[in-house]
Amino acid sequence: MAHTPAARAPGSPRRGLAAALGGWSARHRMIAIGAWLLFVVAATVLGGAVGRAGLPNYRQGAGDSARAEQILAQAHIGQPATELVLVHSTTTVTTASPVFRHAVDRALAGINGTGLARQLQNPYTSHLLSADGRDALIRFNLADGSDSRVGTVLAAVARAQAGSPGIRMTETGDASANRALNDTIGASFSRAEWTAVPLAIGILLAVFGALMAAVLPVVLALTAFIGSVGLADLLSHLVGMNDYANSVMLLMGLAVGVDYSLFYLSRERQERAAGRDRASALRVAAATSGRSVLISGLIVMTGLVGMLLSGMATFESLGLAAMVVVFVAMLGSVTVLPAVLSLLGDRVELGRIPLPGRRRRAAGAAGGPAGRGGVWDFMLRQVLARPVVFAVASAAIMLGLAAPALGMHTQTLSLGQLLPWNSAQASASRQIAAAFPGGPAPAEIVIKSRDIQAPQMRQAIASFETAARRAGALHQPVQLTVYRAANVAEISAPGDGSGAASVAALTTLRQRLIPQTLGRVPGTQALTDGQLAASLDYNAALRSAAIRAFAFVMAAAFVLMLVSLGSVVIAATCVLLDLLSVGAAYGVMTAVFQHGWGAALVGTHAVGAVESWIPLFLFVVLFGLSMDYHVFVVSRIREAHDRGMATAQAVSHGIRSTAGVVTSAAAIMIAVFAVFGTLSMQDFKQLGVGLAAAILLDATLIRVVLLPSAMALLGDRNWYLPRWLAWMPGVSHRSTRLPAPVGLPSPEPSQAWPTHAGARG
Repeated sequence: MAHTPAARAPGSPRRGLAAALGGWSARHRMIAIGAWLLFVVAATVLGGAVGRAGLPNYRQGAGDSARAEQILAQAHIGQPATELVLVHSTTTVTTASPVFRHAVDRALAGINGTGLARQLQNPYTSHLLSADGRDALIRFNLADGSDSRVGTVLAAVARAQAGSPGIRMTETGDASANRALNDTIGASFSRAEWTAVPLAIGILLAVFGALMAAVLPVVLALTAFIGSVGLADLLSHLVGMNDYANSVMLLMGLAVGVDYSLFYLSRERQERAAGRDRASALRVAAATSGRSVLISGLIVMTGLVGMLLSGMATFESLGLAAMVVVFVAMLGSVTVLPAVLSLLGDRVELGRIPLPGRRRRAAGAAGGPAGRGGVWDFMLRQVLARPVVFAVASAAIMLGLAAPALGMHTQTLSLGQLLPWNSAQASASRQIAAAFPGGPAPAEIVIKSRDIQAPQMRQAIASFETAARRAGALHQPVQLTVYRAANVAEISAPGDGSGAASVAALTTLRQRLIPQTLGRVPGTQALTDGQLAASLDYNAALRSAAIRAFAFVMAAAFVLMLVSLGSVVIAATCVLLDLLSVGAAYGVMTAVFQHGWGAALVGTHAVGAVESWIPLFLFVVLFGLSMDYHVFVVSRIREAHDRGMATAQAVSHGIRSTAGVVTSAAAIMIAVFAVFGTLSMQDFKQLGVGLAAAILLDATLIRVVLLPSAMALLGDRNWYLPRWLAWMPGVSHRSTRLPAPVGLPSPEPSQAWPTHAGARG
């Protein structure tokens, strides 16, 4: 029998925002759909017209190295791209042989013949011969490091190798590795799009058994992503955008966009299956799942604010990009989706595909008895029968997975580490590091003075070079470049490795040698730069930023869960469970990418570290996404409890009634994240594996074992709310004018229900 919505009586609760938005959209469906399409087209056209403003290098770093980059940028001094060519003997020929020397001369002539090389160094006169006599290193700069220019040099090196049998020549460096990086990012981004979208549609097809219902959430998520890219282009002119912004928006847009639509569409179909008419089913879905979508989106965006508070431009841009796509996906789910469902009506079932067991699963999802008997139902019965055993065991497993994170080492990975392990540039970087342990990247000191040509300044530079060489902080050859018009000088030298000796050398430069020489000239800034300095500065700034972001995200998540679910205990429980998820994700990343345990399973090798920006980004995103599930599941538990069920019954009903949709939503998220985990870029791979592992654990071990066992042990204490918090907006489902969900009792109209159920003060 269809339920008809009752008119709101005087003094009864007002409809929520989600219900109001869904109702308006369903009544004005053509306006809602047209407005959505207009927004997507307008954002795309305007964004494409203005283009995207990137972040300058100095804004992506921190500390002295970033200030050094800023001095060079403000003086309009272009940083030349440093290139390295490793000449390696594959036979018994050594560097002392005329054959080897002839091969080096051929390479030098070829590189010089392009007219693009600057400061070309002959390894025989620059002391760049390996100790075992099998390798020589050619070092030079490219004034123009564009892809086409470096391609000319790569071709010249290839021709030199072709004329030198028994000699292998491999080139790497800023320009060549950056070219390979851009090519890899483009290919990875395309692969992610073409793999993740069909996967999501396939999972939704298995869930709904109808092509239209499966395609609808994906189309909505993709249009949200497209519109968000246009908005990000516009916003980039205010804050600048990181190169990975589009990848982050695709990752987040597909994950949350499909999930939000799935929540909404699943509830609407459950209500229709229960016999309600189209309008009533949409109304219930808007007030329940729509409300959960709004709360979840708000929690995710609030968590991302933690990235804006980091004070680091890279996180600010990535956080803003992610917030934009989450907001747009959330808005689309509660506005255009109800309009489309209202327009389609029963045609949402077009393209039905008969799948085994679908009717049983559908009934179970709607709350009927046919839902019993599955794997999750069996597990849940065992958990609720022995909550102490399962709580202790599952917590021990999560803590065990998190244990490797105690030794997590983060660093800014070099281009050679970021690129695929078997790529030419990555192989060359490893070979150079092995043959020349000092490291290929130059150590740099940038000097800004009132008068760079003053005798006192020139004497200070000479004293610094002498002291640095004696202390072993800089290695030959040391190059000094003076930019007279800008009163800037730059000292560059090889030997910027990443080991303890290199860190000690950098510390000596910063704390002793620079202050004692260059620092004594009034009005002079002398700042260290280079890959090692940038990595150390970035990590130091990141530690400070992480403390602020972690504290804010946890506090914000607690407050939002408290307000939305009306319980101090549940809010605290959800935060603790999220910390376990994040800790386990950190542990998995550390084990795989730092120690190499199981690295072959994801197609990689241990690089000895986790990329610096990933732990903070992953923490913020996971906290939001995990809260997404908690809001959806615990809201249904709260709904059942508020309508009269005991806590244990409510937990059982809430988890059973959400099992299908949450499992499907998690499967989609895991699939999207796993696609990124299969990409060849090391940072994409780390991010994808970490997110996929966390969501897998969150949707299985935590949702089916830890959450119900914890709530069963806490009993009525779950609903505790102190009296002094009684002013909070009501969240109880008892006072709603909505029809009771399937399988739950309806409250009598005359009953007086408290705003918050459970113990108080």
